[in-house]
Amino acid sequence: MDPITLTTDRLRLRTFVPEDVDTVYAICQDPDIQRWTTVPSPYKREDAEFFVQRLVPDGWREDTEYTFAAEPVEGGPLLASVGLSSRGAGVWEVGYWLAEEHRGAGHMTEIVRAVAHWAFTGLGCTRLIWRAEVGNAGSRAVAERVGFVVEGVQRAALANKGTLRDSWIGALLPSDFGLPSPLPYLPAPERPAEAA
Repeated sequence: MDPITLTTDRLRLRTFVPEDVDTVYAICQDPDIQRWTTVPSPYKREDAEFFVQRLVPDGWREDTEYTFAAEPVEGGPLLASVGLSSRGAGVWEVGYWLAEEHRGAGHMTEIVRAVAHWAFTGLGCTRLIWRAEVGNAGSRAVAERVGFVVEGVQRAALANKGTLRDSWIGALLPSDFGLPSPLPYLPAPERPAEAA
C-alpha cells in the first residue's frame, strides 16, 4: 500500500520522511519512551535513521506495518508516532509514543482514535488490540479514553530490552465505533450463576 495521510481537527498523520530523523532521535532520548516502548536504549542517531529510512517504508511496502508521524495541521514539529502492526486474520495491534512536551493535551487519544477508525474502514480490521507493560499507566489511559476494553493481563507477553514482561491487553471492535464488522460476531453466552 502507498502511504496515506489522515487528518483530525488538530493533527495531520503522515508517513515519516528523512527530514524527521533528527526529531525522532531527540524525542526518543526521553527515558519514559525508552523504558516503556521497545525502542533501543540507549537510543542512537543510527536507530532513528533505521526507523525512518528502513522500518517505516518497509512496513508500508510489505503491508505488514503502517506507521504514521503526527504533526499539527497548521504546521509545526513532529510530536508523535503511531503504528499498526498486522497480527493476521484481520487483527491489528496499535503502538505509539508521544513527545513529553505534548503530553496531557489529548493528542495521543485523538491520534489513536483516527488510526483505529482507519484500521476498521480502510484495512478491514476485525479486532484492534493494544498491549502495554503492566504499570504503563499513560498508555493505558490513552487506550481506555479511545474505548479499548482492557481484557486482562498476559504473563511474559512482551519482550523488551531482553526481558519478558507481563502486559495488559485490550481490544477495540468496529462495533465500539458504531461501524459494521467485516465478519459477523457471536459473543460468548453469559455464564449461568453457579448452583450453591
